[in-house]
Amino acid sequence: MTLSPQDMLDARILIVDDQPANVALLHELLHGVGYSQVFSTMDPTAVAALHREAPFDLILLDLQMPGMDGFQVMEALKAGTAEGDYLSVLVITAQPGHKLRALQAGAKDFVSKPFDLVEVQTRIRNLIEVRLLHRQLAQHNLVLEQRVQQRTAELLESEARYRALTELATDWHWEQDGEGRFTQVSGPVLEMLGLQDSVLADGASPTASAGWNEAERQKLLDRIAARSPFLDMVLNQSLPDGTTRQYRVSGTPVFDTRCTLTGYRGFGVEVLTLPKV
Repeated sequence: MTLSPQDMLDARILIVDDQPANVALLHELLHGVGYSQVFSTMDPTAVAALHREAPFDLILLDLQMPGMDGFQVMEALKAGTAEGDYLSVLVITAQPGHKLRALQAGAKDFVSKPFDLVEVQTRIRNLIEVRLLHRQLAQHNLVLEQRVQQRTAELLESEARYRALTELATDWHWEQDGEGRFTQVSGPVLEMLGLQDSVLADGASPTASAGWNEAERQKLLDRIAARSPFLDMVLNQSLPDGTTRQYRVSGTPVFDTRCTLTGYRGFGVEVLTLPKV
C-alpha cells in the first residue's frame, strides 16, 4: 500500500479552536503547504456531528475551550466512532500537564502552545499518513473478506451441485472424515473394502470378502489410504452362482477453503453382470 503526495494533500482536516486568531493561523499554515480540504469550527459541541456526517482524516483540537473542553470532545468522538476505526486527533495545549491525559483520552499526538510551525507541519503529516494507510488497510481487508465470502458461497454451491449429481449418477457412495473414519456408507461398500458392518464405530477391522478380485481391491484400498483422486476404477466380484458383477468406482479428497483436508468421498455404479461361463 502506497500514498501519493496528492493523497496526502487531499486529506480532510478539521480545526477546532475557540480563538479566531488560532484558527486563521492554522488555516494559513495548512493552505500554505498545499492541503486543499481544511475546515474549521469554533463550536466544540458540533465536532462529533461533523465527523459522523463526513469523517475527517485529522482533527486539530484545542483543549481549553468554554462550554465543552477538548477532553469532552474526544469522548463524544469515540462514542460515535465504529470499533476498529482510526480516530486521528492532534491536540493543541498550553498546559504541559495535559499532555499525558490527552494521550490517555485518545489523542494520537500533541503540540504545545506557542507552537513551532515546522513541528506542527511534521506532526500533521505523520498523523495523516498513518490515518490514510489505516484506511487503505481497512478497505483492502474488506475486499479480501468479500472475496472469501464469495469463494465460500461458490464452494458451497459447487458442493451442493456435486452431491445432487452424485446421487443421480451413482448407485452407492461412502464418506470419510479427515482422520479416515467412515461417516457414511451405502450399497456394497463395506464388503468391497473388506470391512465389518461396525465400520462406522471405532475399532472396526478389515475382513475378507469372498468373490472380489483381490488385486483390484488392494489397488482401491491403496488409493483411498493415500487420499488420491481416481476415476472409474474397475472392480469385479465373482458370485457363488458363477456370474460376475462389474463395478466402476471413483474417489476424491475433500478440502476446506483453507486447503486443509477435511475428508474423502467415493462413489460407484454397477456396470454390468456377466453370466457364468
